[in-house]
Amino acid sequence: MPDFKLHCFALSGNSYKVALFFALAGIEWESIFVDYLGGETRTEQWRKTINEQGEAPVLEHGQTKISQSGIILDYLSEVTGHFGAQTAEERRDIMRWILFDNHKFTSYYATLRFMYGLQKSGETPVVEFLRLRAKAAYAIVDEHLAHQAFMVGDRLTIADLSLAGYVFMPEETGIDHSAFPAITAWKDRISKMPGWRHPYDLMPGPTSL
Repeated sequence: MPDFKLHCFALSGNSYKVALFFALAGIEWESIFVDYLGGETRTEQWRKTINEQGEAPVLEHGQTKISQSGIILDYLSEVTGHFGAQTAEERRDIMRWILFDNHKFTSYYATLRFMYGLQKSGETPVVEFLRLRAKAAYAIVDEHLAHQAFMVGDRLTIADLSLAGYVFMPEETGIDHSAFPAITAWKDRISKMPGWRHPYDLMPGPTSL
């Protein structure tokens, strides 16, 4: 029986951040499908027993239960020794990029992908706004990666895994990814690492609405 259980679903890039940690670290884990599209996370039972915030992923490790992907990644790096900081300065830099990811890089892109790529909203003022914000965040990360192979230091860390949550999702967003060559090269480096798997091959559940 695996020590780690992850409540997750295939369409969730935030879940993929954690699932990818396990895959690249070579750690056995158990996936517990969350029927997000069916409203499972909005039920009183789920919020009382799994996560009061009504979100996935949720990690279970023994008696420990943790939500929010950035916190989960930080916890896993600590308890497994994989992909964490080597110095206090690195830890601050890792957390800086995880917070940037949650606030800008993932947040705008994930919402854009959901509306435009999954719901097929077409072009709307909201979609245009989200795309502009997502491209601005992508430009910052692309410029950073133009000068180094990974986000912090010279190796993969949980900062990379956090930012990688949605970049492998296949849905159309209307963004020309050729405009971000450093991110494309970074994705290629990650996808060639032993254990890498596409999110739809790594997590359970439907891959469309």
